[in-house]
Amino acid sequence: MTRPLTPPDGRPLRIANCSGFYGDRLAAMREMVDYGEVDVITGDYLAELTMLILARGRLKDPDAGYATTFVRQLSDCLADATAKGIRIVANAGGLNPAGLAQRIRTIAADQGIEVTVAHVEGDDLTGRAADLGLGTPLTANAYLGAFGIAEALRRGADVVVTGRVTDASLTVGPAIAAFGWGPEDLDALAGATVAGHVIECGTQATGGNYSHFTELPDLLHAGFPIAEVAADGSVVITKAPGTSGAVTVGTVTEQLLYEIGGARYAGPDVTTRIDTAVLRQDGPDRVAITGVRGEPAPPTIKVSRNLLGGFYNEMTFVLTGLDIEAKAALVRAQLDDALAAAPPKDIRYTLARTDHPDAADQQTASALLHVAVRDTNADTVGRRFSSAGIELALASYPGFSATAPPGKESPYGVFDPGWVERDAIEQVVVIGGERIDIPSGPAVTVALEAVAEPSVPAFDPSGETVRAPLGAVAGARSGDKGGNANVGVWVRDDDAYRWLVDYLTVDRVRELLPETAELPIERHLLPNLRAINLVLIGVLGEGVASRARFDPQAKGIGEWLRSRHVDIPRTLLGSADIPEDHR
Repeated sequence: MTRPLTPPDGRPLRIANCSGFYGDRLAAMREMVDYGEVDVITGDYLAELTMLILARGRLKDPDAGYATTFVRQLSDCLADATAKGIRIVANAGGLNPAGLAQRIRTIAADQGIEVTVAHVEGDDLTGRAADLGLGTPLTANAYLGAFGIAEALRRGADVVVTGRVTDASLTVGPAIAAFGWGPEDLDALAGATVAGHVIECGTQATGGNYSHFTELPDLLHAGFPIAEVAADGSVVITKAPGTSGAVTVGTVTEQLLYEIGGARYAGPDVTTRIDTAVLRQDGPDRVAITGVRGEPAPPTIKVSRNLLGGFYNEMTFVLTGLDIEAKAALVRAQLDDALAAAPPKDIRYTLARTDHPDAADQQTASALLHVAVRDTNADTVGRRFSSAGIELALASYPGFSATAPPGKESPYGVFDPGWVERDAIEQVVVIGGERIDIPSGPAVTVALEAVAEPSVPAFDPSGETVRAPLGAVAGARSGDKGGNANVGVWVRDDDAYRWLVDYLTVDRVRELLPETAELPIERHLLPNLRAINLVLIGVLGEGVASRARFDPQAKGIGEWLRSRHVDIPRTLLGSADIPEDHR
């Protein structure tokens, strides 16, 4: 018999994460079952690129379309999780949540486990896309909210799998089920949304990918995060005892800034005011998040659309020694000439000056010229481009070599978000052979509007400055949202924040990141977090799957920004020396 989800004695609900992406650490679910002492284990397996990967898999096999790594994790852990009364909630259903639910039932039967499995469907709008004004995409999946998950848990589900829901819904759903929140409990829903956003990417909340990682004592095997969600929506972020990594105000701040836009973080159930969150160290590996306010959700629901954009190919030339620029120019001229009769729709040359003068070894004497081509015609970027590249082997620059010959053309996808009215969504929970309709959303909605830039006291510009990397005082985390990149930059004290707000203007960002010089840039101030969030619009072209730049998910843009040398007030640097490799 499934025990009630509501924690005893008024304690918070302990919700863990065991996956931040499709391919994350397989052992994470086992670690949480054995050592986490948690009520719920969640797993996030879906991303914009993942939906395209699953779609291509399902084209080959109609029974596919879900995350197979989740199946491996659950096969190992289901018996022990069920024995401990741990509920499991995951979006691993991808494009086939019903198929995954049935697979889990088969696993449970084979292992002799009595388990109730539910799935949430209704996100898949592909068959109705044209009628809804979404065109004819390969996939079209609405970002569902948390109330379907909550209903499944209320009805006794031990395992709930979904298709495309918002990442935070995996955490918000169990909290709704435990505490009985309704659509009107906006502040509590917003607090749980923040909790879900922090833990959704796994170890990024416990020191993974952290700007100041050299300050952490141990990052060999970072523990996965746990959110302790209270009945009022306040949260403490922590991790399993004995695991490495760290939970600090810094690690949580960085993850909170990850892939957001402005101060209003819109979801299907609530619009969360990220700028109201207050973070406080609450003990070793414990960060409290309080004060989060919620507002009514917008009237429309976001839809993840993936389209087939065409075909892609690439080749990387190795340029060694002298005359690097001239060698790169020759390759470019030769390829452009060879492809002139039917040029690709898009051809991009990127020269990475990895070479060093008077180098002691050949690798550090070499630069890399990367050539990427895209077109709707497979032959243009396949046979014709490959032949053009290979035929240069004995007819181009001295020392000609390549990292590998060009391969066969590959199809690439384009992520393009869309929006539909709430009443277009037919969210359904399937449990025990019964189908339960879930209301399309709250009765009151409010269109999303940007928050006016708050006033921040000016920084006194007088005093000595030191030329040093921005990262000497600032942390950053960046990521992709369609064709845009989000870069969250934060500092540790009020003086540094006043300076950052004055210094890091949109024009300054364009100066520091020349790739963005011609692009629109949004700047959003988040004073409670001592942070600025930057949205670099269009820097990723048609999105991650189109591979418009060598860092297609924008994971390194924040570190590139931190590495740029700027004039920093000496008072902000303190007495510590700047490390040699930071100068």
